Amino acid sequence: MKRIKLAPSILAADFARLGDQIRAVEQADYLHVDVMDGVFVPNISLGQPVLASVRQTARLPLDVHLMIIKPERYLESFAWAGADILTVHAEACEDLPAALDTVKRLGKKAGVTIKPGTPAEALEPALDLADLILVMSVEPGFGGQDLQPDALAKAEKIANLLEQRGLSAELEMDGGIYLHNVRDVLNAGVNVIVAGSAVFGQTDPAAAVADFYRAFAAKA
Repeated sequence: MKRIKLAPSILAADFARLGDQIRAVEQADYLHVDVMDGVFVPNISLGQPVLASVRQTARLPLDVHLMIIKPERYLESFAWAGADILTVHAEACEDLPAALDTVKRLGKKAGVTIKPGTPAEALEPALDLADLILVMSVEPGFGGQDLQPDALAKAEKIANLLEQRGLSAELEMDGGIYLHNVRDVLNAGVNVIVAGSAVFGQTDPAAAVADFYRAFAAKA
């Protein structure tokens, strides 16, 4: 049974108070960082210099989600900037297994993800290489969307594949997860919960983190 983990997403944080916001969620497991290039997804977020600044403040491992085209070009620079986990999109890589191998050679954990419209089968070339598989439950590039119910069935399918093959990769979900639906996500086999607005959109992010862990304990 994999331990259930929380990864607050700084995409929803107040960047004018980012250091304080990061310190408020130090009881979580990971800090989720979304990198957007304005090409693979419509929006632009942050790059290596901001990640390096976050690394100086954050005690948590940095779970970096690269929503960028041809991420192979930047794996080394994001590793040097402080990423602990580097997750690439199957749809954006020219050679997905090679990209994951590069991440591992850089001494980082390798993650792979797919958009909501991409079938689980697209992950096949990466299942044996990935340390983490991220199921996007909203269209990547925008915060505050509602969780797409189809993502739960996809997560359950992937969780079953991992179990059948005896693989230990963590299964993460990102998008529209709140306290009212987190049990459904956990029941689908997900063990890493990315929460943006549900944590940083609250008056007290630290209390929101504690509320999630209470929900995790109730599920267990």
